[in-house]
Amino acid sequence: MEVKIKGIYKHYKGDYYIVEDIAIHSETLEKMIIYRGLYENSPLWVRPYSLFLDEVNKNNQKYRFELQEIKSKR
Repeated sequence: MEVKIKGIYKHYKGDYYIVEDIAIHSETLEKMIIYRGLYENSPLWVRPYSLFLDEVNKNNQKYRFELQEIKSKR
């Protein structure tokens, strides 16, 4: 599974986030996901790529973050 830049993801606890970009850790070269909550005053977050896609099987959700299909109203 790949993470979609500018994709909207639902966290298994219920909040929604937008993936801003994917970065590379300068020391370990590990891929990191840069994301921000879609709620007021949300900070910018970073999480290792592998943990972003981690399986949790909680609250009827298989993965920690799941991509949402949001259709345009146009």
